[in-house]
Amino acid sequence: MAPVASSPVRTAVVTGAARGLGAGLARELAARRMRVALLGREARTLESVARSLPVETHVYEVDVTDDVAMARVAEAVEEDLGPPSVVVANAGVAEGGPFARSDPVTWRRVIEVNLVGSAITARVFLPGLLATRGHFLQIASTAAFGAAPMMSAYCASKAGVESFARSLRAELAHEGVTVGIVYLHWTDTDMIKGVDDHAVLHELRAHMPAPARRVHSVEQVADWIARGIDRRSASVYAPPWLRLGQLARPLFPMAVTLMSRRTLPRLLRQNPLEPTGLLGRGGRLEETELRRRDP
Repeated sequence: MAPVASSPVRTAVVTGAARGLGAGLARELAARRMRVALLGREARTLESVARSLPVETHVYEVDVTDDVAMARVAEAVEEDLGPPSVVVANAGVAEGGPFARSDPVTWRRVIEVNLVGSAITARVFLPGLLATRGHFLQIASTAAFGAAPMMSAYCASKAGVESFARSLRAELAHEGVTVGIVYLHWTDTDMIKGVDDHAVLHELRAHMPAPARRVHSVEQVADWIARGIDRRSASVYAPPWLRLGQLARPLFPMAVTLMSRRTLPRLLRQNPLEPTGLLGRGGRLEETELRRRDP
């Protein structure tokens, strides 16, 4: 495949860059001598990531679901660093638990950040990508393969971003802008720290085959993704063996339903499954903001 459209120094934009995969990917892109725009909710943490990078880096504190604020950031990025050659829609949150007992505000926030935030990211940076004939990369998940019980908002959002990215890919193909989708599995980010403390997530992971339970380091996953960016890959699998999951994808919904029908009654008798709330430090920040808006 053709390399990413280049200038003497390329610019990459990464949302959700304050920690975890966003920060790890920023380091990988900086190692490829790209200037990096770090977008996120926590200016202080973003600044710490920026200081660790060996390239020109700018920090933009912004909520990816705010159309107006994101448009201002896109203008600032172009003024500070030039039009982007790579834009990574990475910002995301997750929650688990029974849908019937979920907090409507929290459930909606997962959709807003993961799906709507990705669309806003694409919209505001699209003029720059058209100018550079660049690459838009959407972070999705194996949750898009087969929806898991007790993860309704997260699965819906990741299936949504996959469909959004495929639609955008077809729409932009004649413009020279490429669109890639990353299918993540268990990655050692802040979001899954203490996963076994939540009965919902513990059971979800426990019922997976042994290879699928493995948690991969941020550094390894960021390397896989950065290589995909180098190749302008339409799909990136992290880990790579997940590509085989596409072949079995038509079977997943039936298999998940059969497993759930057998196991959920027993689990619910043993331990009522409670909503987890938004996961990780980033999730707790989101919940604090939600409470501030709607006390």
